[in-house]
Amino acid sequence: MDHIESRSPQSPDDLVVRVPDGGAAEVSGAVERTRAAGAGWARRPATERAAALGACADALAAAASEVTALVVREVGKPVGEATGEVARGVAILRYFAQAALLPDGDVYPAADGVSLLHTRRRPHGVAGLITPWNFPVAIPLWKAAPALAFGNGVVLKPAEQSPAVALRLAELFAEALPEGVFTVVTGGGAAGAALVGLADAVSFTGSVGAGSHVRRAAAERGIPVQCEMGGQNASVVLPDADLDAAARAIAAAAMGYAGQKCTATSRVIVVGDADGFAERLVAAVEALGVGDPAEPGTAVGPVIEEEARDAVTGAADRAASHGAKVLTGGRPLDRAGWFVGPTVVTAVPEGDELLTEEVFGPICAVVPAASPEAAVEAANAVRHGLVAALFTRDLGHALTLAPRFDVGMAKVNAPTAGVDFHAPFGGAKESSYGPREQGPAARDFYTRTTTVTLTP
Repeated sequence: MDHIESRSPQSPDDLVVRVPDGGAAEVSGAVERTRAAGAGWARRPATERAAALGACADALAAAASEVTALVVREVGKPVGEATGEVARGVAILRYFAQAALLPDGDVYPAADGVSLLHTRRRPHGVAGLITPWNFPVAIPLWKAAPALAFGNGVVLKPAEQSPAVALRLAELFAEALPEGVFTVVTGGGAAGAALVGLADAVSFTGSVGAGSHVRRAAAERGIPVQCEMGGQNASVVLPDADLDAAARAIAAAAMGYAGQKCTATSRVIVVGDADGFAERLVAAVEALGVGDPAEPGTAVGPVIEEEARDAVTGAADRAASHGAKVLTGGRPLDRAGWFVGPTVVTAVPEGDELLTEEVFGPICAVVPAASPEAAVEAANAVRHGLVAALFTRDLGHALTLAPRFDVGMAKVNAPTAGVDFHAPFGGAKESSYGPREQGPAARDFYTRTTTVTLTP
């Protein structure tokens, strides 16, 4: 069997883990084991499932420092953000431990006046989870925790760049969960395709291209599927905004964690003095700590791999060759690892890919708009629709413009990056497919409804 090597992006000579590149046979065995174990798990009282998830939360909390260090090492996430992600993972587990105790149905009036007409929620069986590397704790857990809470077994296929964190989570949960209920399989595209072909429900987070294949394959099988995919997110800045505060928020949203978030800001659409705001943004970007992600003051670490670094420099070079101005960044940093300077670009010609496609790195474009309405129209003029932000002090603009964003999440005077695990998460257009994730919406995806009539 071939193997996959996970290497630290800030120190590519550091081999974090070497794991099997599993295929159909390995995935099939994992699904069979999880299906067998999951049948008993689904029959357990909700109180027992809740207690088990609470124990998983305790185990992760006890190992928080170790898991944080592993996240920093394996994916190059700055330690401050990695610490927050692990804490968020603990909170997600505790939230869904309680959600397991929610009412699992409704009662309706019966036609005969005496029967008990009601609904019950039932798990699907095996939930196949395909997750990315950029949030190696939070995303697997915001999928796995509700799946487990409502009685499903879980087979998790993490990204090739982050298997070590996923395997450590499985080890931490081993004592809290019955054997086989939470299984990790490692591998690349073949393993993911096999899981889509065998699971009873599939939740995917990744690229638009891969997500398109997942949703088609799941639809052909007739199984529930949700796909969270790319973003090309805009922040609209109006002249009345607190411009310095907006610049700081956008700098963090665009460049934090080297821009490697699906909710990162890619375009800054400015009504008014776009050049003047670009100067403020550059100052805010250059004030961010760039370097070793293990250092507490670092906000921008490496990108995940060499190809990601080249995508940022290539986007900057291409735009510049067409007349754009690179105000800061755009070049690799002179140090070991996959570091690239946070990049702000202006005067980007219309139609350039920097304005239409997701680069997934620390780069954003500043573009002017003639009016607030034109700015919203420009924000919507892409195939993605995950999140958009509006910066203004005018309540009228906030109330009238924010609802016009063709996105799943709209923010006012807040960065595009960052979501709340207890609220629905998802996008519009090519950013999402299927039901929402997180919060109460998760139950709708990980269960099906059975209508029951009980007649005396």
